[in-house]
Amino acid sequence: MSKAIDMVGKRYGRLVVLKRDGNSSNGGARWLCQCDCGVVCTVDGTRLRSGITSSCGCLRSEIARERFKTDPKICRNKGRRDHFYTETGLPYSSLRASKRNHTGVVGVSLDRKTGKWFARLMIHNRYVLLKSFDQFEEAVAARKTAEKKYLYK
Repeated sequence: MSKAIDMVGKRYGRLVVLKRDGNSSNGGARWLCQCDCGVVCTVDGTRLRSGITSSCGCLRSEIARERFKTDPKICRNKGRRDHFYTETGLPYSSLRASKRNHTGVVGVSLDRKTGKWFARLMIHNRYVLLKSFDQFEEAVAARKTAEKKYLYK
């Protein structure tokens, strides 16, 4: 096993490393860092050195805020909730499979840590279905039942 690189005092983007904070699940060093905005967070050393993590999350928020102000597609739809929700209050994102969907069924996903399948359905910003199952087919059936109950009244 190789010795961890001492990163104390070094700056990575907006983060300054304060001290070592144990090991990550894969055995790599984790570091306690302070962001320029004042937040203290723990980050995997590999993510710091590679540039994947360069802030506590404040940078992403700033970029999103700026994009929200200037992106023409977003500006066109500002204040128009009807563009994001159906008339029954269901987010359109709950109806269409995104690129990140690996199951082929909207609202059904696998929790790799537990090996459980989750079925979800959110209406008016509240979950009407959020349940885990041992079998994929059970999760799909629960999602379809919830869709019939809440979407197709």
